[in-house]
Amino acid sequence: MTAEQLISFARGAPSLDIVDVAGLQAAAVRALETDPVGATAYGTSVGYLPLRRWIADRHGVPAEHVLVTNGSLQADAFLFDALLSSGDAVVVEEPTYDRTLAGLIDRGCQVHAVPLAPDGIDVDALRALLESGIRPKLAHIIPNYQNPAGVTLSVDKRRSLLSLAAEYGFTIFEDDPYVDIRFRGQELPTLLSMAGDAGATVVRASSFTKTVCPGVRVGYLVGPAQLLASIATTATNLYISPGMFAQATVHQFCVSGDFDKSVATVSAALAERARILGEELTAQIPGVRFTAPDGGYFLWIEFGEDVDADRVAAVAAEHGVAVVKGSDFIRGGGRHALRLAYSAVTTERIPEGVRRLAESVKAVRG
Repeated sequence: MTAEQLISFARGAPSLDIVDVAGLQAAAVRALETDPVGATAYGTSVGYLPLRRWIADRHGVPAEHVLVTNGSLQADAFLFDALLSSGDAVVVEEPTYDRTLAGLIDRGCQVHAVPLAPDGIDVDALRALLESGIRPKLAHIIPNYQNPAGVTLSVDKRRSLLSLAAEYGFTIFEDDPYVDIRFRGQELPTLLSMAGDAGATVVRASSFTKTVCPGVRVGYLVGPAQLLASIATTATNLYISPGMFAQATVHQFCVSGDFDKSVATVSAALAERARILGEELTAQIPGVRFTAPDGGYFLWIEFGEDVDADRVAAVAAEHGVAVVKGSDFIRGGGRHALRLAYSAVTTERIPEGVRRLAESVKAVRG
């Protein structure tokens, strides 16, 4: 099957038609014209300094509290290596991002999964876990338009989570690459911005992958200066510096105003795709359940126990539609769920993609 025939709901990446290629081209030219040395030299492990300052200003922190990396997944890895050792307890959401889950398991961490509700992590279940004697070093939280579930952590639950972190002494890792892709509702305060009042420690990560384009591979951490200085030493030994040209290009893209335009374009396009996907799923697959996301890239769908989603994913591939099975995101579970990424599928192709998926579900049920 050719790439043109395949309809992929598998990867959370924007399709080319909503990437501002012209804006990126102009930003790259400006980066070379305005700062040829900075854009082409090695730089330092903290990242391209003008972009570091732009991110710091955006979060209301000193630049020393920002480290720019080659994508946010690398930021995750740096943080895990700095804070965690084999055997340490870590809290994650259930379901959670499969690569984060794999990274924690590979490091020998004791992973404790806490269920998600439509308004985010079940803080009562988390408190019960803590009261049982579990003492995590870290809680990994995706607060906005969670991957894979698409849900958003409510303000009340943000306060409760911060209170628990302060009471039991664990760090919250606020992994937030989707925050800018909002379809409806008001912008919610970040956990980082609320941490001081609660007396909690929060380290925040985000990325330009979802708002600019995946190819730039620019992410970042915001957190305590001493922790980031330690990570910077590790980064220096690993690669001297991240990609300065990519970061200089992103900086020019941001300061020109093209970043805000790109966010608006991507958000509008994905809102329409999410709406159509939800309507088609409801119309074509009886009994399917999901929570419509308020933003982001993903829809988590659940079937009854008569549908083995692992088998559906395999049959769907034969029908020319790619999905990700729910069992990738839950250890020992998720066998009746799938994650659908609507970001790379145009509105014209979504109905056909759902039709193929519906045929696959029927085949498995049959």
